[in-house]
Amino acid sequence: MKVKLLVDSTCDLPLEYLNENNVELIPLLVTFNEDEYLDLVGINTNELYQKVDELKILPKTASRSIGSFMETYDKIFAEGYDQIIYICISSKFSGTIQNARLAAEDYNGKVLIHDSANLSTGIGLQVIKAVNWVKEGKSGEEVLALLEDLAPRVRAQFAVESLDYLYKGGRCSQTSYFFGKGLKIKPIIKVVDGGMIVYKKPIGKMVNALNKLLEIIKEDVENLDLETVMITHSLAEDSKNYLYEKLQEIVPEKSIMITDAGCVISSHCGKGTIGILYIVK
Repeated sequence: MKVKLLVDSTCDLPLEYLNENNVELIPLLVTFNEDEYLDLVGINTNELYQKVDELKILPKTASRSIGSFMETYDKIFAEGYDQIIYICISSKFSGTIQNARLAAEDYNGKVLIHDSANLSTGIGLQVIKAVNWVKEGKSGEEVLALLEDLAPRVRAQFAVESLDYLYKGGRCSQTSYFFGKGLKIKPIIKVVDGGMIVYKKPIGKMVNALNKLLEIIKEDVENLDLETVMITHSLAEDSKNYLYEKLQEIVPEKSIMITDAGCVISSHCGKGTIGILYIVK
């Protein structure tokens, strides 16, 4: 039984990792006015922010069409695979899974779809586990069952440096925006039950928010899955370096994987956003 993993570009895993581990990528869409780009393929995060500065508008994001999913499924099956497992961004964040499921109806149960109930490397952590299970020779049904058990144990939280993207994207009210900007709030956004909540509201410098992220993982330290602990960021070099140094006091350095947020995730959270993501046992 040959099983192929498929994941969308919101997983925020390096393309090198996906290629080396035989994971197929389906990029989601990023648009500026009439110009449409494939996330990670037609535009990268640096270019995204350059366009925002030039055009003075935020991009819009969209899922791929049913036809695009069918083309991807056909390509994979033509390569000799028996099953596909698509690990998808949370259904509460995107309608992507709906198109994937509609496209899968014509494939006689050979396309299995997993709602990750997460985003960014909250998806990526599940992909890494699935890669191992596929290499062990597990069937698609076995991998899907393991993923469904795993998803509730993924922890994802991000510190947002600027409220501008949340506000302009409609995810932050005008009152909250001006109040938060005045107090220099750097909110901690946490993924809970497949959706997002504002978990903490650190005030002042970004380092205060970073320390909150470290406090959160310390609360789970005795129950951590140490295979991979993620630091994922959107052009937040200084914050990344700080977290990397401090995180080594909590978990082994070999457990830490640093990744860049792609364009879809960055479109909604903005430059400087950074998260710590991990799995609990």
